[in-house]
Amino acid sequence: MKWDELEEEPCSMARTIGVIGDRWTLLILRECFLRARRFEGFQSALGITRHLLAERLKKLVRQGVLRRIPYQESPKRHEYILTQKGLDLYPIMMALVHWGDTHMVDERGRPLLHEHRKCGKMFDPVMVCSECGEPLSAKEVQVHPRPGARPALENASLERRRQAA
Repeated sequence: MKWDELEEEPCSMARTIGVIGDRWTLLILRECFLRARRFEGFQSALGITRHLLAERLKKLVRQGVLRRIPYQESPKRHEYILTQKGLDLYPIMMALVHWGDTHMVDERGRPLLHEHRKCGKMFDPVMVCSECGEPLSAKEVQVHPRPGARPALENASLERRRQAA
């Protein structure tokens, strides 16, 4: 696998990493979910060089994760707004936050708490089955290859089924 060809891999995770898998992109997305919209705001919050920031924002726009909207004509300036595709990354971002809150927190505790506006309670993100609502863990999930799967995964699955029979 080549880093610059991940978006073409027959693997949903590889294709996703091809879009959001570098540290600057993830931090830009964090700022988007914290309501940052303007180039200067991203640069100030992250301390990223203008060149790198412009490159990452262009990629996110090209991939349909962000929408670029002009807010000033002279000089021309733009805001970057999460599209539905971008908003759909929220569970991924919250999973990373939860992992960090669980495994990387220091003596000061969590840097941020998250409140569910609907019920007014602070919460921890959890992953549940879309069908039964039960919490999920890796040990409770079985993968079934589909036509778009990598051949190695499909062959390994067939071999496991043969051994089980």
